[in-house]
Amino acid sequence: MSTLPTMRLKTRWFKSGATKSDAEQAGAMAFIVWRVAQQMLKRMRGAQFDIDAGPQYFAFMREVLVFLVAVTDRIAHSRLSAAGRGEFTVALVRHLARTLQESEDEWLGAPAAGAPSHSDRFIDLVNEVTQHYAEFGAEPGLPDAAAGFHPDFGFVRYLGKRLEPTLPEKDRRWVIEQVMAAEAPEALGIVQSSMRNLYEPAPARPTRSAMSGD
Repeated sequence: MSTLPTMRLKTRWFKSGATKSDAEQAGAMAFIVWRVAQQMLKRMRGAQFDIDAGPQYFAFMREVLVFLVAVTDRIAHSRLSAAGRGEFTVALVRHLARTLQESEDEWLGAPAAGAPSHSDRFIDLVNEVTQHYAEFGAEPGLPDAAAGFHPDFGFVRYLGKRLEPTLPEKDRRWVIEQVMAAEAPEALGIVQSSMRNLYEPAPARPTRSAMSGD
């Protein structure tokens, strides 16, 4: 198991001051989630895990994206109304599905006629696997709360188990340790802070004239 440099992503956005809908917030969050998944894959490669370009790359990305959707949805549950959470999570998944489809179509080619699209396959995976993550809870002492969702041991370990089949046999014995010790904490920190920034934007800095009293 290796420790790599911290992920560094832009997670604050210039805001016009207008209130954003939950679906619009989901668009910004989808960009962040996609980048976090890419960075996790890059860090795993840097830790000497073999993740080849092609089907293996996208199998890994799909599993990480579903995990991050499950986490983000749990944070949305603590921050939004039931209707707002539904709007947010549906929009988040649709944004990610479109991005994934564009990337898979470009690198793997579109599925054969009559076969499900890459987008549909991802949405089916989200619907299936988020039900598994729903069986896990929060870290003891850190429940679902406005501060963010802190998944428990089982929640994070399940990601490692889901990633095992996407990796070569030689790497499978190490993946759970790497995910739990290094990759998941980094990714979770970014997702939690990004949701906080979206829904608790920092107050605007005073203008120069206001500061000088002019």
